[in-house]
Amino acid sequence: MLGAAALALCGAAQAQDTRTVREPVPPPACAVLPAESALPGRDDAPRIQAAIDTCTPGHALHLAPEGDKRAFTAGPLTLRSGVTLVIDAGVTLFASTNAALFDRGRNTCGTVDDAGSGCRPFITAEGIGGAGIMGDGGIDGQGGQRIDGKSETWWQIARRAQKENLRQNVPRLIQLDRAREFTMYRITLRNAANFHVAMNRVDGFTAWGIRIDTPRDARNTDGIDPGSSRNVTIAHSHIRTGDDNVAIKAGHNGPSENISILHNRFYSGHGMSIGSETDGGVRKVLVEDLDMDGTTSGLRIKSNDRRGGEVKDIVYRDVCMRNVQWPLYIDTNYAPGPPGELIPDYAGVRMEHVHSLTPGRNVILQGYDDKRPLRLTLDDVVVDGSPALKIDFARLAGRINPPGAAGIDCGKRLLPFPDDAARVARQ
Repeated sequence: MLGAAALALCGAAQAQDTRTVREPVPPPACAVLPAESALPGRDDAPRIQAAIDTCTPGHALHLAPEGDKRAFTAGPLTLRSGVTLVIDAGVTLFASTNAALFDRGRNTCGTVDDAGSGCRPFITAEGIGGAGIMGDGGIDGQGGQRIDGKSETWWQIARRAQKENLRQNVPRLIQLDRAREFTMYRITLRNAANFHVAMNRVDGFTAWGIRIDTPRDARNTDGIDPGSSRNVTIAHSHIRTGDDNVAIKAGHNGPSENISILHNRFYSGHGMSIGSETDGGVRKVLVEDLDMDGTTSGLRIKSNDRRGGEVKDIVYRDVCMRNVQWPLYIDTNYAPGPPGELIPDYAGVRMEHVHSLTPGRNVILQGYDDKRPLRLTLDDVVVDGSPALKIDFARLAGRINPPGAAGIDCGKRLLPFPDDAARVARQ
């Protein structure tokens, strides 16, 4: 059952999100839609969309089990202002494997080409406010299932595009554009064909107690990507995926700012990232109480002079890592290519009480040049095992592994990814 307690997330002195964020409370139901299938396959999109469209703002549409019937399957769905989609415990909403349903009109969805972007997202929230996705059920993008009428899965198309230096045409799972006050609570997202949650120009986003669970070899399956967005809180969530667990981006649509990443646990994936698009500016970010176990990178800022910009006022605090290949990875020459004029400039970055239990391959701390060095403050930052250090164009206040430092105690923090049984037991 969904929790109803409303608890303050964090004091204003700590959180960078300017809102007062509390544990979400599900709205009252406008309708309950029973499942009509035990397995994915039938097309439930018309009745789900009709129920969303007729739901009164301030209410929620529930997708509910009916006996042993617990599966809904749909093509693209569009959320409406003030309407929350609740997926009840035991229920899974599957994305259809019919590429034609997602096609944008060029007959390219489910193919590779030079353009990409040929597919609509599975769930879209565009220009709306006060909507959300909640529940103890799940949304499954079926990225590892073969596309109807084809010999490949969505993920295999993504890998083929990489090998052929082309672009994939596959659907994102959830896309938020110009949305306001969007909330995700306790929902599990699995097997996205592409990004799980992507944001563009969103003001007010909360993800609380969600799980993202997709294989480590599924290409471009980022967990949550706030892009050119502000007032974002991601809290009490568990994320394992095939690309960035969280990636804060800021392109030509403007800055990303006032972002709080609090009390989260990351597993497989590319870590806690900023970039690579930073030309819009990234500022006022707090990452606190984060555990990363088995990610490729840990605390990562990545950009280059074709998409770089100002990254400032970034605080990482109380972070534990284990089996991370690059525990600290700050790079101004990510994905080298022809020179550009969008120069990365990283200033006012702080790391406090950060401990990696394993050395990884190396630690990279790299500014752009003498005029635009990395400006980083280190306070109680410990990487066990004598890591190799690569430090260029960096002005450091403090040092890694200061004399006598043992690092914060991470021994009881690095826990397995919670399965469904463990999740229920905590209620």
